[in-house]
Amino acid sequence: MAHLSFEQLQAGMDEVLASPREEGRVRLVARRPGPGQREVLEVGQLDTEVGLVGDDWANRPGRDGLPSLYAQVTIMNSRFAQLISADPEPATWAQCGDQLYLDLDLSEANLPAGSRLQVGEAVLEIQAEPHTGCQQFRGWWGVDALRLANGPAFRHLRLRGANTRVLRSGSVRAGDIARVL
Repeated sequence: MAHLSFEQLQAGMDEVLASPREEGRVRLVARRPGPGQREVLEVGQLDTEVGLVGDDWANRPGRDGLPSLYAQVTIMNSRFAQLISADPEPATWAQCGDQLYLDLDLSEANLPAGSRLQVGEAVLEIQAEPHTGCQQFRGWWGVDALRLANGPAFRHLRLRGANTRVLRSGSVRAGDIARVL
């Protein structure tokens, strides 16, 4: 797969920056049943104990050997996922490795740590720990996508996504409202 250049990605940023700030939509729900695996879901169940039901988050130990509560569910701006994939079809975006893809401004200015989002029936809390790209992300979308997302000029936009914790369990599906509380 051909990756977009840094210049091509920068040229598409106006659309990403136009993301809604207060209320948007869930565009995709995807879980990772195992390493490198992705499943697009019609309906996902977010749970305060296990994150996205059926996702392997609980099998991904943090620094202390336990699953990182701050990264129970990761969310990504759907416009950036569409830009880096060069594909308007949301199923392709699941390769980014996040669980929820929202048409919403996820920037630190719009959603500082502690902010809460209602997505479908569930409520998530934005965590302070940054969500950065990994080797898989680089492999799928290229070094320029990773450089843009994690670079100092754009890092504050959380293009790679944001870590969240589930505060209220509930179902979520593509098309649901994603609202800043």
